[in-house]
Amino acid sequence: MGLMFSIPGSRLAARSGILDLMDDLGRAMTTDPGMRMLGGGNPAHIPEVDAVWRARMTELMADGNALERMLGNYDPPRGNPHFLKSLADCLNSALGWKLGPENLAVTAGGQTAFFYLFNLLAGEMPQGGRSRILLPLVPEYIGYANQGVGPDLFVGCPAMIENLPDNEFKYRVDFTAVEAALEARDIAAICVSRPTNPTGNVLTDDEIAKLSLLAREYGIPLIIDNAYGLPFPGAIFTDASPVWADHIILTLSLSKLGLPGTRTGVVIAEPKITEAIAAMTSVTGLANTNTGQQIVLPLLANGEILRLSREVIRPFYEERSRKAHGWLAEAFEGQDCWSVHRTEGSFFLWLRLEDLPLTTLELYERLKLRKVLVVPGEHFFFGLKEDWPHRHECLRLNYAGPETVVREALGIIADEVRALRSGTLA
Repeated sequence: MGLMFSIPGSRLAARSGILDLMDDLGRAMTTDPGMRMLGGGNPAHIPEVDAVWRARMTELMADGNALERMLGNYDPPRGNPHFLKSLADCLNSALGWKLGPENLAVTAGGQTAFFYLFNLLAGEMPQGGRSRILLPLVPEYIGYANQGVGPDLFVGCPAMIENLPDNEFKYRVDFTAVEAALEARDIAAICVSRPTNPTGNVLTDDEIAKLSLLAREYGIPLIIDNAYGLPFPGAIFTDASPVWADHIILTLSLSKLGLPGTRTGVVIAEPKITEAIAAMTSVTGLANTNTGQQIVLPLLANGEILRLSREVIRPFYEERSRKAHGWLAEAFEGQDCWSVHRTEGSFFLWLRLEDLPLTTLELYERLKLRKVLVVPGEHFFFGLKEDWPHRHECLRLNYAGPETVVREALGIIADEVRALRSGTLA
């Protein structure tokens, strides 16, 4: 059969960084338990958090026909009305916002939310021409890269690199480059992740305020991917303020709370946007999964979701980050030309390896042979006009796994790099 895919179909079905990442993650978690998993964004199994999910499932099974309603009924495409109201009330109470259920729409995970948003706002336009999404701080999240049903969806601005003491560095937004990109007048929205995936960078309140002002000035939305951010799951280790306004589109996720299997994301935006998201959900999936919404529903009403984020989840990852930085320094002791991005949030170390005799994509393949899975940096540098050599120097490393596994894997990475630089490996 001479089967031929459409151009959009071929684009979505092609090999991609996110496909490789999730395929590696899935295999490591199911069929290859001996693999040391530092790839993917899987959250840690924090005992106190896992106990909450187990208790909630027990409550649902004991509560009349609550379990049957959760598993056997469709919710509206926008999401469960009780969940939407409880989430709006929770955010309003905690942050002083003025949201209603009309400002919210549930999606099948944050990844789906961005597929909808990017293709809703950018691409081929009714008045002619194409509009694009501006990424003001590249490297940026691997999962965005292949989401356009049309070509050339992103414009990226390379980050400025600030070198810091103790083998650390930090990315800063180059606002001159951002304003130059906006002057092209083909930008449909600005998009950032906060904390930034892959680097653990947290854009400062001042950087967010400047981006917000530019978005308002140019009459476009500022999209903030809050998958790891405030108020939940709260994996931010520095001072940062949650923000929302009528020109801001904010996304939340239950995944990094410890519920990635429920595939539950939320878009917070003006009603025109959330209505469109609900319509797209009805077309692509009829409705969203009910499970995540029902699990967290009472935790929104009583504020427990905020307490868990503040008192359990943030301290866990902040302490693990501190340990992982120590293990990395220990593993690379005596080596030059390595540094790590200052980890201000998320679950990741962003390791920079200068003067390697090969790319980090090639290093990733070598590490797989040694039963260590990482994510090569090349996949996070998209939307750029020119090839930036820096893209071949970086690895994203998830430190959320068991301590012994993370520490052992970091030692293997350092050993491989040492051998490559000394020429002792074939």
